[in-house]
Amino acid sequence: MSTATTPAAPAAPRHYRAPGPVVIEIENVTKLYKMGAEIVHALRGVSLTVRRNEYLAVMGPSGSGKSTMMNMLGCLDTPTSGKYHFTGKDVSSMTDDELADIRNREIGFVFQTFNLLPRSTTLANVELPLIYAGYSPGDRREKAVKALHDVGLGERMGHKPNELSGGQRQRVAIARALVNNPSIILADEPTGNLDSRTGEEIMQLLEDLYAQGNTIIVVTHEEDIARHARRIVRLRDGLIESDARQQ
Repeated sequence: MSTATTPAAPAAPRHYRAPGPVVIEIENVTKLYKMGAEIVHALRGVSLTVRRNEYLAVMGPSGSGKSTMMNMLGCLDTPTSGKYHFTGKDVSSMTDDELADIRNREIGFVFQTFNLLPRSTTLANVELPLIYAGYSPGDRREKAVKALHDVGLGERMGHKPNELSGGQRQRVAIARALVNNPSIILADEPTGNLDSRTGEEIMQLLEDLYAQGNTIIVVTHEEDIARHARRIVRLRDGLIESDARQQ
């Protein structure tokens, strides 16, 4: 007697958005660091274009230039040589104050360690970028409340980070990244401090944000995290080894 097996449910179709205008363009960028008497070539002439509505993963082993690339894309560092244009502005020659303004207004950061203020409420943590941007208290609250509702934490606005789970803390960090309506969300190992199940929930949230029109760049060393993206750029020895779109 044969035993019928139930076929596996088909995978949900992947959502793709048509790429928009160029938001990031780096051309022949190098970055050198002096470490004692040694000069380290972290990036060796890298060129990359990222458009709005893209979901991109940057991968590479330790020493590949992945962290340097993240710092460059996030305007946390400037090239030794080459050009970097962000939304049409030449970042390569900006002052520290100009770079800080770009970071606050145009880039939403999500870090592996969450980087939340431990004594502040969830709402206050999300409001922080809006204080630097000069919003009024009323506007700050309205925008922060909406961002927290968008990530499913509308009932946790008065809680402090130590009263939240790891996944909830990362959601707060994502709400903070979204609150200024940035040009890109830059996530550095966003699931690194989370268990597998919670990590998948965070990646699903990023998927939802991409479907809503956000531009997302994830920096990771994990293949299963990178597979959520629609395009994977792999670095090795300071060079782009491959740049492939996902099916």
